[in-house]
Amino acid sequence: MIHSLSFICLCLLLSNGVFGDSDGVKSVSVTEGDSVTLNTDVKVQQEDQILWMFGPRETRIAEIHRQNIYMSDSNEIFRDRLQMDSQTGSLTIRNIRSEHTGLYKLTIISNRGTSYKRFSVTVYAHLPIPVIFRDSSDCSSSRSSSQNCTLLCSVLNVGHVTLFWYKGNSLLSSTSVSDLSISLSLPLEVKYQDKNTYSCVLNNPIRHQFQHLDNITQLCQPCPEPKRSHHMLLIAVTVVPLVILTLFACVMYYQKNYKQPGKYSQAKIKYKSQKNILICIETCDEEMHYAETTFAAYQLQSMAVYVEDRTVYSPVVI
Repeated sequence: MIHSLSFICLCLLLSNGVFGDSDGVKSVSVTEGDSVTLNTDVKVQQEDQILWMFGPRETRIAEIHRQNIYMSDSNEIFRDRLQMDSQTGSLTIRNIRSEHTGLYKLTIISNRGTSYKRFSVTVYAHLPIPVIFRDSSDCSSSRSSSQNCTLLCSVLNVGHVTLFWYKGNSLLSSTSVSDLSISLSLPLEVKYQDKNTYSCVLNNPIRHQFQHLDNITQLCQPCPEPKRSHHMLLIAVTVVPLVILTLFACVMYYQKNYKQPGKYSQAKIKYKSQKNILICIETCDEEMHYAETTFAAYQLQSMAVYVEDRTVYSPVVI
């Protein structure tokens, strides 16, 4: 009885066509700007229905029903890019872009049943040709050697790529990047007199680009000796301000201690005799200067009453 029920259930399932469902996913890689065709591997019959869906939400983008082709205009990224083969239902995406990367699901409904296919499409950007140049910090760095030269192989705006250095056919080093990178570089240290051929290779799963370097001396020259003018400039920048500062300090010290405008000395006048007057000048620095002055006789007589015991002070401006 149990076997009879199982057979009946199997017959019902086959009659509904649920037999070709497969979890297998076919990977497809393509370069941006190219065209790619997703093949159904079937021949469309008059009553067949073929559906193409894209993305995690399984958005319907193309369909064949009763040999009539329908294209969805609701999805902007596929506008004017899709084409279906009326005989097989295969889907072609023209001028493909990075936004077309994703999962495509094919559903085939016929009187023979329902079958499915899945395609994982990855769109890669065009690969640039690698550029080889000398590391600009090579001569200025402390690790620079008089015998060695550091080269860089570099590419810009790449993703999902690997960069290699080869010496002849021997792999020397490599580096990879998964996400989109602004710049990817790989260094290589060589000797100035190296005669080997080196190659920098950039590749992704579907394409590669390369750059050969046959003559090392084209890029690598011995680092120049430091110029003396640089040392002289450094000395001048350091010493000149110190000299100027010292001179300024000396001038300020002199003005403060020796040259004080507006001060005057005091002159002390002592009368030595009736004819001569001895003038003593005392400066602020307590230095004494003497000068002998002669007056007329009638002036001395008129002043005789005052000069016997007096000392007269008079301000003298210096």
